[in-house]
Amino acid sequence: MDPQSQIFLGISIQVSLSGYSFKVYSPAGVETSGWMGAERLFTTPEFQRRYDGVEISLLTPKVALVPESFYNPSQARAALSEVASLEETDFVENVAIPSMASVLLFSNSIGESLSKVLAQTVLPASGTPVRVLPEMYYLLREVENLQEYNKIVASWHDGHLHLVIAQGRSLCLANVFDAPDFTTAEYFLFLSLKRLQLNPEVSTVCFRTPLSQEAEMSLYRYFKAVVQL
Repeated sequence: MDPQSQIFLGISIQVSLSGYSFKVYSPAGVETSGWMGAERLFTTPEFQRRYDGVEISLLTPKVALVPESFYNPSQARAALSEVASLEETDFVENVAIPSMASVLLFSNSIGESLSKVLAQTVLPASGTPVRVLPEMYYLLREVENLQEYNKIVASWHDGHLHLVIAQGRSLCLANVFDAPDFTTAEYFLFLSLKRLQLNPEVSTVCFRTPLSQEAEMSLYRYFKAVVQL
């Protein structure tokens, strides 16, 4: 084993239609890649190692969070189709969110294969491919870890804003908005805060996806702080 590989503990990869980004977590800190094109997949050295933990998220807009008490496996496709546009061939999956007593319905059928290739390429120490989960799953997980009362976690790429907002232990919103540019993404972010009567000036907004310097500075005009997770 390459001794250098021992310092790498985990990797988190976000996949979209246009490419991917990743973060490597090690005792030395966090290494972030920014968005990269699929053509660099097999030449990325970070993908040639084994990790203690591997996470792969897909920025699919086809998601719906339902309470456990309302979840019926036989009605999963029908429930998801109420909030997302599904094709007949779309495969519908689910993942439990026990801490929220909810089930996240989703479809990774968005016309890409990169996430599947990454799941077979970037492996944990066990050698068993990890499951590709929707970005919304990780946003919901992140919002539980935030210490502030107003919790705002988002991702934006390829024309969709993925947004989760909570106050204390209460989940207020988990949704995906069509946002072809960052200005539109900000519009839906501020509209959601207004409807929930949350003041951005006393709130921190957290983004899982990489932000350009321009986008980050734009957010700083309104929020107490901007954090890139």
